[in-house]
Order: sequence, then structure tokens, then C-alpha cells
Amino acid sequence: MLEIKDLHVTAGDKEILKGINLTVNDGEIHAIMGPNGNGKSTLLQTIMGHPSYTVTKGEILYNGEDVLKMSVDERSRKGIFLAMQYPKEIAGVTNSDFLRAAINSRLEKNISLFKFIKEIDKNIAKLKMKEDLAHRFVNDGFSGGEKKRNEILQMMMLHPSLGMLDEIDSGLDVDAIKLVSDAILDLKNESNLGLMIVSHYERFFTMIQPTHSHVIVDGKIVVEGDSELVYKIDTDGYDWLYNELKIQPVKESRPLVYSLGTCARNTRG
Repeated sequence: MLEIKDLHVTAGDKEILKGINLTVNDGEIHAIMGPNGNGKSTLLQTIMGHPSYTVTKGEILYNGEDVLKMSVDERSRKGIFLAMQYPKEIAGVTNSDFLRAAINSRLEKNISLFKFIKEIDKNIAKLKMKEDLAHRFVNDGFSGGEKKRNEILQMMMLHPSLGMLDEIDSGLDVDAIKLVSDAILDLKNESNLGLMIVSHYERFFTMIQPTHSHVIVDGKIVVEGDSELVYKIDTDGYDWLYNELKIQPVKESRPLVYSLGTCARNTRG
């Protein structure tokens, strides 16, 4: 479904990703781990088309199509979804208007109002969100946990084929993490959704049970495995990995802007 081949990405004059190779198939759950500032969020945002990142080498293919030639909205309509680490507030746009417009952009015939209301009410109840959510402005005045659950609500309504979740569990209490993980697994089981999940918390991965695990250090995948790798990282940290591979972690450096605009630029000759 998703093929990443020798992906190199820069932000300004700094190279962040230095040759990522990764394949995600239908129904697989890929845990993306590593110290902060080493390229995890950059990978997800590059796939989605964040304008701050420039692809200098490599390919991203989705069902055989060149993702780097697509605009952000094209990537979304193809079935790629990103739950953002820092969801933006959109004052003046209600959740219902936002979601109906997004759903209708994917359909030949607009979704009926009755069907839309039935589905959004069902998913709001499943996530135990406030009943007036559909009429509130997108993330405006939301708590951190509400914003994260709202990202999952969007994924549930849009039914993507690839879901990328960037620290979706941060800011959630234990009960909310259980609600979110159950909703994610239900969606995966219903539609054979492929998932790429960035998280630092073994508890969340215990609920999700990844089929594949990858550790990114200094812009490269340095070790891969299954769910057992998650448990080893949680128990022993990353020091054993640094010592074994004789590598040094990169100090955290996060970009300040997380809004999506035009697609990631491809500067390959």
C-alpha cells in the first residue's frame, strides 16, 4: 500500500531524514519510535505534504502512485490521513461543516444529511465527547484531550486506508486512551486500515499491539522488529541501542509551524 524508498528530507538547510525505507501494507500497525527530534514527525508530515519539508531524494508510492506529485488534498482523497500532534483551531468553522465538506469531496454524490447526522452522533457517543460537538468550531476552546479525540473522530468519519497518528495519546488520561485505542482497532478491523503510529508510551502500544516496530535515530531506521521491540525500549530505554550501534542521538529540534499547505516539494532532478 505505502512504499517509501531511500527518502531524504530537509527543513531549510538541515537534513532530517537520511534514507528511510519502509513498506506499510493493509491491516498492518507500524510503531514509529525514537528519541525526540530524530525525524519521526517529519516522516509522517512529509508523507502528508507539509510545506516546511523538502524531499531531496527518494520516492513515496501509495498504491503504485507517486505521492510527491500530489497536493495535500489529493493525498487525503486517496485515503491518507494524518492525526496531528498539535491540532489547529479553526474559529468560525463548525465540526459538522468541516467534516461534511471533507466527506463530500470524496463522493460522487453528497452524503445525505440524515446519514451524516446518524454517523457523527454514533462516533461522538463512542468517543464519549460532548453532544454539542458537531456545532462547535473545530478545536476552538477544546482541551488538549478533546483535540486529540477530535482527530480520531475525523478519521472515523473519513474512513482512510492509511492512518498516521502523531502522538495521538499525549494529553489523554487512562480512560481516554482506552476509548481512543478501541476506536482505532475497531476501524482497522472494519476496513483493514494500515496504521503508522508515533508514541513514546508502551501502555498505548500494549493496547494497539503493533505488528511492526521501527526505531528512528538521526533520520535513519536503525532497528526494526515486532511488538517485543516496543517492550524492550520501554524497559531498557535507548542506551543499549546507542552502545550496540555506536551512535549518538540528535538533540530535540522541533519546527514551530504545523499547519498544512501545499504539498512537500520534490527537488529531485
